[in-house]
Amino acid sequence: MRNAQEIKTFSQWLIDVGDGKLGKAIVNHTYPDIQQMYKDEDFLKSRAILASTNEIIDQINEYVLNIILGEEREYFICDSIDMTDVVVSECYEVVTPEFLHSLKTRGIPNHKIRLKIDTSIMLIQNLDQAEGLCHGIRLIVSRMTNHVIEAQIIYGGNIGSLVYIPRMSLSPSQSPWLFNMTRRQFPFIVSYAMTINKSQGQSLESIGLYLPQPVFSHGQLYVAFLRVQSKNGLKILIRDKKGKPQNITTNVVYKEVLQNL
Repeated sequence: MRNAQEIKTFSQWLIDVGDGKLGKAIVNHTYPDIQQMYKDEDFLKSRAILASTNEIIDQINEYVLNIILGEEREYFICDSIDMTDVVVSECYEVVTPEFLHSLKTRGIPNHKIRLKIDTSIMLIQNLDQAEGLCHGIRLIVSRMTNHVIEAQIIYGGNIGSLVYIPRMSLSPSQSPWLFNMTRRQFPFIVSYAMTINKSQGQSLESIGLYLPQPVFSHGQLYVAFLRVQSKNGLKILIRDKKGKPQNITTNVVYKEVLQNL
């Protein structure tokens, strides 16, 4: 009877994938019954959805926030350009706030953070190592104010501790643009889904790996597989450019990287 139910569930999952219901398909298999379990710390800290791009991650996190209950708030950023090393400042006078808000890069949060009480989040900056507030720590939001977020640590050091996270002025360590931007925002991301790179250091019971395109970095697929504790806890969704499910993907390995090891 159990096998029949599993087959039925998997068949429906394939139908959802074919219909383009990405959020429902990948979330249901990684976070079963999340609408009832979204407050459960053990449930949340043991699983995650991984993908290779921030765009896909943002879509999945938005989907989860849409289906769970709770008081909601949106936090918007304040962006500025550091003019210290700019030779011709007039060139940057035409840079609009809307353009700055659209910029995304590693190490800084997006222009808007959307939260609910009991949202799962992950720090992307080291704040206080003594308090266990290090890059990669996962927490659950317990209270939201204008300038400070109260959250409980669920993964990493000091599990169970309540901590307070302020807004901070953040800049990328290596700017991908011709100028240095400072973004004042909370130093965390929503973490139901995360990039493969951000998952490094995590040890999880259940992973949903979503690959709408092959991984593009050396060893990235291997890094994703290492995050899960057993083969049974790994589900992989591969799609081609037309959105059809596939059963193969490319494992990117640059052999020259390994030659000097």
